[in-house]
Amino acid sequence: MSRVALVAPAARLRAMLVVLAGSGVAQIVGPLAAPQGEAVEALRRLERGRPESGRPAATVAAQPPDLAELERSGARELLAGEVELARRAESAVHRGHFATLVAWVPADELPGLRARLAAVGAAAAELPRPALVEPPTLLRTGRVAGRFRPLIDTYGATRYADVDPTPFAAASFVFMFGMMFGDAGHGLLLMALGLLLRRARSPRLERIRPLWPFPVAGGALATVFGLLYGEAFGPTGIVPTLWLSPLDEPVRLLAAAVAVGAVLLAVSYGFGIVNRWREAGPRAALLAPSGIAGLALFTGAAMVALGVYLEVAAVAIAGVVVAVAGVALLFAGFVADAGLSGAAIAQSLIEVFDAVIRVGSNLISFTRLAAFGLMHAALGAVVLDGARSLWGSGAIAAVAAVAVFVAGNAAAFALEALVAGVQAMRLEYYELFSRVFAGEGEPFSPWRIPVVDQDQPS
Repeated sequence: MSRVALVAPAARLRAMLVVLAGSGVAQIVGPLAAPQGEAVEALRRLERGRPESGRPAATVAAQPPDLAELERSGARELLAGEVELARRAESAVHRGHFATLVAWVPADELPGLRARLAAVGAAAAELPRPALVEPPTLLRTGRVAGRFRPLIDTYGATRYADVDPTPFAAASFVFMFGMMFGDAGHGLLLMALGLLLRRARSPRLERIRPLWPFPVAGGALATVFGLLYGEAFGPTGIVPTLWLSPLDEPVRLLAAAVAVGAVLLAVSYGFGIVNRWREAGPRAALLAPSGIAGLALFTGAAMVALGVYLEVAAVAIAGVVVAVAGVALLFAGFVADAGLSGAAIAQSLIEVFDAVIRVGSNLISFTRLAAFGLMHAALGAVVLDGARSLWGSGAIAAVAAVAVFVAGNAAAFALEALVAGVQAMRLEYYELFSRVFAGEGEPFSPWRIPVVDQDQPS
């Protein structure tokens, strides 16, 4: 991201603003002036005459229009565009015959913007970045992973220095959802609903239609886990069990869930270390709870647990050493931030204790991957047993059995899809993102207004 000074002769300021509005690649720095002037008064008069019409979508005329003519013709969109131009013109700094604005522009967009500005007699000069000013963040994720950007945007804006976590967030979310919603039949149904949402053209679905990759990807992973569990609309026997049956081997499934959580937490620590280094340097990467110190504590605790489970003393002892090193680094980091007073040291000890407790609680949180997988399998088994108990007792009972099977699966599908989605989101935000992120950035918000020919109707 480049910080630039946009300079134009005062007489060409409007032309420069039209270029900025049409290009949509510059975020102008600083507060905007309040709406005022002839254009806003004309727009207010039109809106008073049409209060039910709502706020107009602004467009900008390429050449300076006659405001009186715009008012007579009811060109509310063009008037709204002139209001926005005037607000930004008021924010410009004037020195002699020149007007200047400061803006953030993506570095790869700067050459093209310079060429467009030169055509109207303006220029863009790159400025040094202030030490304490963080640029706005523009994430350019690949086409596939970018579909899952809402996972990041609803949590908060990524800081400028941070690594884009979208691919990791997308992969971890759909994996956790699939593990909790493991049923081949329900997974295929969810995929079908996602594809239908993609093709939907109903105005009611327009706002949620961009979310279609979530049910499609989540349904695909649910289908995979359904095959692993031998579940298709419950334990119907339609598909073979390729790995384990959740109801028959719950302890093994629980151990797998904890192992998955350990891997995901380790990856999130990796993101955290890189991000802390890029945000504040090696000290933060070493001492932060989401940095090397936190990773050492987590790794040591995992080694101790593994050594005890395998009854290998050397592994457990090595884990204790690593965990103690992590605790020492955490304490050093907290003391460096709080100071050496008695109260500060006491505060640091409490924060270290909290960090140790959180490592265990965060890992235990992933047992819900197994718990909700078990609940999904149990619901399927209950529905299947109910249908089987009715089947074979006559035609009416057969119809009732089919109704119970269909209604029960529909209820289980709706309930479990919601629960698995919420729980996967909860694990994503509270357990993983709490290590990836440390603070929130500012999203890049370029100024963009469509530019039309002056004689083109609005």
